[in-house]
Amino acid sequence: MNEKFFSLPEERRQAILSAGYRVFSQNSYKHSPMSEIAAEAGISKSLLFHYFHNKKELYLYLWDECARMTIEVLTQYGCYEQGDLFESMERGVRAKMEIIRQYPDMANFTIKAFYEKDPEISAAVQESYHKYFNFKADKARVNLDPEQFVPGLDIPQMYREMYWASEGYLWEMVQRGDVDMERMEKDFTRLIKFWKSIYLRKG
Repeated sequence: MNEKFFSLPEERRQAILSAGYRVFSQNSYKHSPMSEIAAEAGISKSLLFHYFHNKKELYLYLWDECARMTIEVLTQYGCYEQGDLFESMERGVRAKMEIIRQYPDMANFTIKAFYEKDPEISAAVQESYHKYFNFKADKARVNLDPEQFVPGLDIPQMYREMYWASEGYLWEMVQRGDVDMERMEKDFTRLIKFWKSIYLRKG
């Protein structure tokens, strides 16, 4: 990546990033041409290639920006500081809803990128994901009191299953183009209530 990108005015940098999120969130990696991103950003394709040497470099930069911002918002919402897993999850839902409200193209891009199968970028996305999110998740689990759960529960496995279900739900909504914020919040509330009934120690 050309360091001159960072010397651009903030407004111009954001225009390029927003164009990338918009185009990549609407298409697969393969079917997202740099020419379309450049047109969205209001610059020439050659200038876009001046800042980012190729499409993969731009895509992974956008992914890293998503990851950084998501971790930042989740941290602001106190998601990694709770001793109660379900309180942490509820805060996480509120944080992600806020990200979707404020940055819909970025949120859609994040979900599509996680499930992107193109071999040119899929391995790099997964490696980055594990670097950013698994570290934070491991730190969050350290704060959990195992006594609050049913005896013998595999807590890391439970954590993974709940995460996969949550991400799968978001993926389905994005694929259907059915991002109804009120409905999503209600669905997540019911889902968390269901998990509590299964995993929390009775009494």
